[in-house]
Amino acid sequence: MDFGIIAVRYAKALLKSTSDPKEEARVYADMQTLLKCYIDTPELHQAIGNPMIAKESKLLLLQTACGTGHSVLTDRFIQMVLDKGREEIMQLIASSYITLYRQQKNLVRAKLTTAAPVSTETADKMRRMVESKTNGTVEFQTEINPELIGGFILEYDTYRMDASVKSKLQAILTQLKK
Repeated sequence: MDFGIIAVRYAKALLKSTSDPKEEARVYADMQTLLKCYIDTPELHQAIGNPMIAKESKLLLLQTACGTGHSVLTDRFIQMVLDKGREEIMQLIASSYITLYRQQKNLVRAKLTTAAPVSTETADKMRRMVESKTNGTVEFQTEINPELIGGFILEYDTYRMDASVKSKLQAILTQLKK
């Protein structure tokens, strides 16, 4: 059985069941929170896949993993997944939903990693640059990594621009070893 195809079908059904943009955004946030919980807490996957744990307990676990203030639609969807006995693929469903939602809304994730904090003007300028290149709305994230020494790394879609001092020093070191 191909669980990836099944997960995509469930994710598409969830995506089609939301017509209100605010509700869509809430379900999207719920699925992001749920996926993050799966990634941060491997025991969640084990508990949800455990046949000895009652469905009611699994429902509470998944609702809690979606965070506080989650959508009623998310609750109903989780209940339906449990009723159909597909709880083991809930992580795949959440991941598929996020991907489909981003495609439908033309959302692009971008991350700017710098050695030191950058001003909001600089971050906004980089976000606008990514928006102009992708013709989409950008979910922009900044991260600080002192190991870069200086410069930055900009990542979006499959694009990666590494203008960090660390990578330049490594390139020089590689050339010296030849």
